[in-house]
Amino acid sequence: MTYVIAEPCVDLLDKACIDECPVDCIYEGERMLYIHPDECVDCGACEPVCPVEAIFYEDDVPDEWATEPTNYTKANVDFFEIDVNGEGPLGSPGGAAKVGKVAADPQWIKDLPPMGEEH
Repeated sequence: MTYVIAEPCVDLLDKACIDECPVDCIYEGERMLYIHPDECVDCGACEPVCPVEAIFYEDDVPDEWATEPTNYTKANVDFFEIDVNGEGPLGSPGGAAKVGKVAADPQWIKDLPPMGEEH
């Protein structure tokens, strides 16, 4: 099991969770943040600091964000498997800090209408 970032993060990218993560497993995509399912140690440090309550334990993701077509649990896996700028998938790089922002998102996240506080 792992934690999952869901729809309230799209276009918000607050990043308070990144500062709290002791294992550096929260990666920044173009439109939202993603938790690497293999690197997350299930500590839960990220969940209480999220200002929009976008982080859920995998079993607790609300149905509206855990089923197709808006399956954010799957998006948090798919982000690490998509081709990034023709260089192949991100995979498991072992820490977000050394990767930095990745100009990618799963296609259905890219296709979402603008969201976040300014929209």
